[in-house]
Amino acid sequence: MKKFFTKIKNWFVDHKPSKRRIIQLYTALLYNANIKGFFNGQIYKGPTKNLCVPGINCYSCPGAVGSCPLGALQNALSASDTRLPAYIFGIVILFGLLLGRTICGFLCPIGLGQDLLYKIKTPKLKKNKVTYALSYLKYVLLIALVVIVPLVFAVPGFCEFICPAGTFEGGFGLLSNQANEGLLAILGPLFTWKFTVLVLVAVGGIFIFRIFCRFLCPLGALYGFFCRIAMLGVKLDKNKCTDCGLCISVCKMDIKRVGDHECIHCGACISVCPTKAITWKGSQLFVRENNVDMPADTEIKPIASMLKPKTETSAKVEKMATAEVENENE
Repeated sequence: MKKFFTKIKNWFVDHKPSKRRIIQLYTALLYNANIKGFFNGQIYKGPTKNLCVPGINCYSCPGAVGSCPLGALQNALSASDTRLPAYIFGIVILFGLLLGRTICGFLCPIGLGQDLLYKIKTPKLKKNKVTYALSYLKYVLLIALVVIVPLVFAVPGFCEFICPAGTFEGGFGLLSNQANEGLLAILGPLFTWKFTVLVLVAVGGIFIFRIFCRFLCPLGALYGFFCRIAMLGVKLDKNKCTDCGLCISVCKMDIKRVGDHECIHCGACISVCPTKAITWKGSQLFVRENNVDMPADTEIKPIASMLKPKTETSAKVEKMATAEVENENE
């Protein structure tokens, strides 16, 4: 019996969620904190809906308490006419400057869903030249469906024709409730198309790591423009880097170097770097070193000189330490 409980304990220890996974779970719950909406089938329209969350989370999800920045951007462009939608642009730029694609790695429920799908044990498609080329498709979708279609046709193109998050969270979130039975009668070819896209993305996510993030997500493409200047994320110290390539090989995204526009800043590369050249940038905002200011004329003596009484051994240690300090000063 003791062995049985030991095995159970070891299983929980081995499958303990990482800090990143816990943050992802809390984020998904926080984005969809309107639990009442899942029971009454109604979309929350309170004051917080005027604010955007950092990651993709459909406005029409019954639990959503905030707006999706991608949907808000398309709606703003659709209604902008000749005016610049300064508010939503400001919010997206702010998210980009602060977090960049760290949002993709930590603060996006769609990323969490793909991470969990990929855990299903099946043969996996590793990144290659084809996946790297396909990673630029999301930039095409950003320009065509998020910018051009809303401006020209006043239609939120990506939300209307592609977004699997909207189909799953908004579509099924509302249709699964008996209070919205009447909506089933108005479903047509467009919903069939979007359902097909959802199925393809979900099934593909089992075999291909973060298929939506890598190939289809315009929001990730948008945040990718801030990769060099974002305050938080991973950074590479080129002076310590030996170009061993371990960071690139362990990363499942289509990156060419640590922290580039395809990097989601998950931190997986940090632990494999043999020279500790990869660290978190922005950590100094939260961790402060305990530096002690000392007068300029303070004499710093080797530790060995403070040992009393002096033995023959300690005298030798002091001499060696003093010589080392003098060499460093030279």
